[in-house]
Amino acid sequence: MYDNILLMVFPYLAVVIAVTISIYRYKTNKFSFSSLSSQFLESNELFWGSVPWHYGIITVLLGHFLGLLFPAELLAFNSVPVRLYILEGTGLIMGVLALVGVVLLMKRRMTNKRLMAVTSKMDRIVLFILLVQVLAGVGIAITYRWGSNWYAASMAPYLQSLFKLRPNLAYVAPMPWLVKFHIVNGFVIVLLIPFTRFMHFLVVPLQYPFRKWQIVLWNWDPKKIRKTEK
Repeated sequence: MYDNILLMVFPYLAVVIAVTISIYRYKTNKFSFSSLSSQFLESNELFWGSVPWHYGIITVLLGHFLGLLFPAELLAFNSVPVRLYILEGTGLIMGVLALVGVVLLMKRRMTNKRLMAVTSKMDRIVLFILLVQVLAGVGIAITYRWGSNWYAASMAPYLQSLFKLRPNLAYVAPMPWLVKFHIVNGFVIVLLIPFTRFMHFLVVPLQYPFRKWQIVLWNWDPKKIRKTEK
């Protein structure tokens, strides 16, 4: 019963809410789509947290995405042991890198008084959920070997069945609880997108390179300005 609710009903509920609220916010207040950068308040720890986080998480997500699209090709690639070892090792390293990054970002938010003043409860919730998700991913990679193989054989077909609107729990029902938790928490992140700073990822300014030139007219006399400064 719990598997049906969490792995079959909840994913659709999370996506529907995320899409609906995102469209509503875009239609009513698109200027609220911002990451609310805190770099001007503190940039040193931001660098050491943001860089490993982005490099790590982007690589891991790219691996998940490619495995979802090309599961048969992934299994064929892993048929050579050396390739499998390299892929598994790289995935683990990138996961640990993301974990280090999110821990440093959380520490930065919780220990810097200037940042604490502009940190909302939702910011803390987001960082905590990301930390839990990455911890679960690293835990899976360490505890259950050859994750790329069973991801391609079980997880990819399950996710594909969701996209096809024919969810098949047979692929993930035998999975350990940690794997199921990782799936559910991933959809929790999707659900939170329209309520958090994640929204700014959905609005990429693709029109900027093609927009019309902006003409700036200076309506002041430089000589008068210099006299005033003196």
